[in-house]
Amino acid sequence: MPHTLVAFHAHPDDEALLTAGTLAKAAAAGHRVVLVVATDGALGLTSGDFRDGLGARRLHELQRSAAAMGVARVIHLGYADSGMVGAIPPDLPGSRRFVRATAAPGLLADILRAEHADVLMTYDAAGGYGHRDHVKVHQVGAEAARLAGTPRVVEATVPRELLSRTVRFVSRFYRFPSNFDLGVYERAFTPRAQITHRIDVRHQIAQKRAAMAAHASQAAADDGADRTLSLFLKIPRPIYDVVFGREWFRDPAHTGPISDDIFSGLA
Repeated sequence: MPHTLVAFHAHPDDEALLTAGTLAKAAAAGHRVVLVVATDGALGLTSGDFRDGLGARRLHELQRSAAAMGVARVIHLGYADSGMVGAIPPDLPGSRRFVRATAAPGLLADILRAEHADVLMTYDAAGGYGHRDHVKVHQVGAEAARLAGTPRVVEATVPRELLSRTVRFVSRFYRFPSNFDLGVYERAFTPRAQITHRIDVRHQIAQKRAAMAAHASQAAADDGADRTLSLFLKIPRPIYDVVFGREWFRDPAHTGPISDDIFSGLA
């Protein structure tokens, strides 16, 4: 039976890194997939070639990513990027910074109701690696699902132990910037014991790679250094398939063994 999945993300490109395979897999199976982003990501890091009009460019890149995954509908809630560090910038004319968005749960709940959503996809309570807009996605998503009566909420994440081990392994071959804090990855995302869903997306790996490649502005930097996205896309295909062939989620209401299907058990 087809279901409707609403995936809620903070910025364009967030959908590609953690969830693109699962979204593509759901779409290929005949489920309706709706992609919602809170902001246009206008404060994201990039090179000077992309800085002018970055928000509009990133929303265009999002459409290309969505097409690669088979997403049926893309929605931008219209909030402004809050930035990752430092003081929260002032609101823009006609657009509040997302972290100040008191009306966001109601807006998202309206979408959930209109789409008859069976599953809402958000982030874990830490917002993955702690970005304040990602933490806000978790908070807004939880409240919106409550308001709309959405049957299931799954939090996109990564097993913390796996991530920490992978970063330590990579550090043996790649020199990270001097300000790189390995400890962040030992505190980020979700302990393995709390993971409830592990999705095999190896058959969707081409779509996932295409979704990542769509976000060209987020692979660019002025100093010539590799951004995270560009590093991932340089991984040779057989190794890339192993590294990105699974995606993980946490459903706080889930009981029993780890599931391989985010729709399993729904009416």
